[in-house]
Amino acid sequence: MAGREGGSVVPADTPNGVAGFKKKGAGPRSWILMDSSGQENILDVDKYVIMHRVQIHARDLRILDPLLSYPSTILGRERAIVLNLEHIKAIITADEVLLRDPFDDNVIPIVEDLRRRLKLVNVNREDNRDGTLAVHNDVETAEEDDSPFEFRALEVALEAICSYLAARTIELETAVYPALDMLTSKISSRNLDRVRKLKSQMTRLTARVQKVRDELEQLLDDDDDMADLYLSRKLAGASPLSASGAASWFLASPTIGSKISRASRASVATVRGDENDVEELEMLLEAYFMQIDGTLNKLTTLREYIDNTEDYINIQLDNHRNQLIQLELFLSSGTVCLSIYSLVAGIFGMNIPYTWNENHGFMFKWVSI
Repeated sequence: MAGREGGSVVPADTPNGVAGFKKKGAGPRSWILMDSSGQENILDVDKYVIMHRVQIHARDLRILDPLLSYPSTILGRERAIVLNLEHIKAIITADEVLLRDPFDDNVIPIVEDLRRRLKLVNVNREDNRDGTLAVHNDVETAEEDDSPFEFRALEVALEAICSYLAARTIELETAVYPALDMLTSKISSRNLDRVRKLKSQMTRLTARVQKVRDELEQLLDDDDDMADLYLSRKLAGASPLSASGAASWFLASPTIGSKISRASRASVATVRGDENDVEELEMLLEAYFMQIDGTLNKLTTLREYIDNTEDYINIQLDNHRNQLIQLELFLSSGTVCLSIYSLVAGIFGMNIPYTWNENHGFMFKWVSI
């Protein structure tokens, strides 16, 4: 199991070091570990090592399996936050973050952003410790210094997924609006097929955005779920019992550790009175909830535009259909008129003697005319 020795992160020991080296960065077993001090390491370990390290169950780790299709989820556990947001699959603890598939094209920007923010916070803390804080550090950086590590990592993940979905929405908008305008000007099989494919993409993207939005909304509606994400507070609440040997029980059994932590949190809450204070996390989640809700509103507007275009095309088709019906009615009327003349011609063409036909030879010319 990977651990810390002298402030540095040590890679996990594997049964076969050569095989682990060959697999590194190549498959879904790769993890990148970044701690609060800014140090990082690539791990190539199995799920049991990860489960023992962060104290989560197999069902929680199964959510992060890329081979299984699980919806976007943010789960708060006793010692970790299990995060599954599209391509972002991470486990966040109070002092480190484990990110899966660090060499994926969509995950690399998240690793860079996380690395940049952690180093920035560490530099600011060292400057504060030495008393040489630069003047250009703004208030936002100071707020990041005061935020717990798990919130900084969670913010990076939420910002990345919101930016990713917003970018996909903008790309879809730039493709849909010209296609709809082209379909409005000329209705053809090619344009209809193009709009059909874009509408399918929009439906899938809307479902993904809706799931992320619902997950954030569910967290915001439940204070207990938000309180479970305060890992640093739970560790601080469990610290009075660690002196009496509770730490070994906590590591040995997650169930016993959960009961101990709840009891310690309750005792600390009576002293500090901040157990139910989730304002900091609520403000963080509300900011990204508004952002993802704006993305969903763009998709809703896009769907309405597509529906309006479909209604307009249906009106055009109905208009053409009415014109064809009018033409058919006109042709039917002409056919009736011609049938009258055919009737007269048929009468005069019959080989039957008529008395009124005598001395009226001029009638043949008028009928012919």
